[in-house]
Amino acid sequence: MDHLAPIVILGGVKFDLAAIIMVIVTSIVAFALARLSVRNLSVDNPGKLQNFMEWVVEFVSNIIGMATDFKRGRVYLSLGLTLIIYIFIGNMLGLPFNIITEAHHGHATFLGMDLFMDGEEEAHFAWWKSPTADAAMTMALALTVIAISHIQGFRHNRKHYLKHYFEPWPFFLPINLIETVAKPLTLGLRLFGNIYAGEVMIGVILGMGWVGIPALLVWQGFSIFVGAIQAFVFTMLTMVYIGQASIHEEDH
Repeated sequence: MDHLAPIVILGGVKFDLAAIIMVIVTSIVAFALARLSVRNLSVDNPGKLQNFMEWVVEFVSNIIGMATDFKRGRVYLSLGLTLIIYIFIGNMLGLPFNIITEAHHGHATFLGMDLFMDGEEEAHFAWWKSPTADAAMTMALALTVIAISHIQGFRHNRKHYLKHYFEPWPFFLPINLIETVAKPLTLGLRLFGNIYAGEVMIGVILGMGWVGIPALLVWQGFSIFVGAIQAFVFTMLTMVYIGQASIHEEDH
């Protein structure tokens, strides 16, 4: 049987309840971690969470420094911290366990709402998963990042921002436009593909029963590594795109 998403239809629009719930859970966990790390700030005797958050701040500062001029890019430190923490936590949530409920004839109820699965006689609803294993979630993040880069490009690089679409020669305009469209696709789908594939692999290993326990332990460790790398890559590319949009000839 397939583990599918619980869908509720409101006003003719389909909503994935599992994805919405996991986005909320990820936001709460990220906010709680940030709040607890600054609860007892101390210069002489910092706590473990404070030390960890200071390391993350330094790590993101280095990312910004590698991607663009840190003096200009430091204003994006909060954005970078939010992205790397939120995405990493989201990547990790689907690793420990799954919450599965049964649905007969593609129909079930949740809090008085009807849930539907098209074309399924009988299926399982997967309620607990990584929110980044949902393409809608990762594409929303990617589109937000690209929108910010374009806005900052217009703000800080008005004379040259539109001009660069015609460089090095005017007939390069279609190629530059394709590159612009491809950025959010590659940014969002890369994150989605890696995390979704990891969760599919976990499901396959779980289907092996107790024989798959050693492989599951190895894969869980590898998934943590992949989740961390994907959070780093997404944050790094965000800073690169913003830096490219904001820099013009006079800055070199």
